Formats: sequence, C-alpha cells, structure tokens
Amino acid sequence: MRNLTRFLAIAGLIGATTSCGDVVRNGRSPSYLVIDTLSGIRGASTLGAPTATLLSDVITNVTSPPPCSQTAPCPTVFNDPGQAVMHISLKDPGSAATPTVPTQVNSITITRYHVKYVRADGRQQEGFDVPYAFDGAVTVTVSNTSSTFGFELVRHVAKEESPLVQLKTSNQIITVIAEVTFYGTDQAGNEVSVMGKIQIDMGNFGDPA
Repeated sequence: MRNLTRFLAIAGLIGATTSCGDVVRNGRSPSYLVIDTLSGIRGASTLGAPTATLLSDVITNVTSPPPCSQTAPCPTVFNDPGQAVMHISLKDPGSAATPTVPTQVNSITITRYHVKYVRADGRQQEGFDVPYAFDGAVTVTVSNTSSTFGFELVRHVAKEESPLVQLKTSNQIITVIAEVTFYGTDQAGNEVSVMGKIQIDMGNFGDPA
C-alpha cells in the first residue's frame, strides 16, 4: 500500500511538472504572433523586390560610382535584408456572434531575432557546411493589423567566412533553409516568440543588369 501511495504521488508530481512545462511552452500571453509572409531581398546598390526564395550573391561587381566603371567594376559584398509581415491574433477569439477584439495591451513588441541556417542533406556544421547562426536586434510593435518590417537575413561577415567565401571563385551553389525566430513581449510583459522559414540559394550569381 505504501509503495502504491508513493507511486501515485510521483505520478502526480510528474503530471504537474508536465502541465507547468506546457504552460511555459505555450506562453502566458493572450495573444500570439502570426507571420503572413517571410521574404528575402538580394543585396545590391539598389534593392529589388522581396522574394519568397532568396538568391544570395556572395560577390557583386559594381560599376558605379567612380572609380568603379563598366570596364573596371568593383567587386563588392552586400548583406541581404529580410522582410517580415506579421499580425497578432488572440488565443481566445470568442464566438462568431461576439468575437473578442484585441486591445492595445495585446500588441506585441518584437525586440530580437535569431537566424539559423540548416541544410536538407543533414550537413549542419557551422562555418563549414552552413554560415554561423546569429542574433539581431529589431524593434517593432505588431497589432491586429499587418505590420511590415525589415531585418538582416544574411550578414556581410558571413560572405567573408567559410563556406560562402569559397563560392566567390566556384560554380557551386549552397541551398539552405533559414529558420528565423522573432522574440518579443506583449504590453503586459508576457514573452512571445514565432518562427518562420525561407529558402536561400547562395552562390556567385550573374550581376543584375
């Protein structure tokens, strides 16, 4: 009987611990972030439109301003920006007849993001197979209407380090999936995070006309 009581007590403790873990994992905020789109923009002197798949050029021949020219272009490294479009939703949306309307306290302020690169073939060594992961800072408050903001998706320094620096003199292309996690808090201080993914093809591509 004593062993049975002890077993039930341990089981209850494990159940309570698991429940607390779920609460922490799900977060206490009544609102959460929804990523509408996650895009990349190819780095260049003049930025183009955001795309669902990013072509990350490791070296770009710039022909202006002087002394750069068509006959003597300047090899240049650009970072690649990213663009996110987000809104918030409520965990308890209410009913169709009486929907719950988000208030100002439900808005979420994002202050940090983390970018990690992975490859589908399983080769994941940073600085050898993929660029190093990094953290960045961005400050934007997201409400129930869509907010658009930029961030850095591929850094300058990544193109000067292995494995990208070797691509400047190679026809090889490395395809990665960037996992971008955004972190913030609602206006009551509850922590919130959301992750999106975007494919990036990295190589020495032809320069835009």
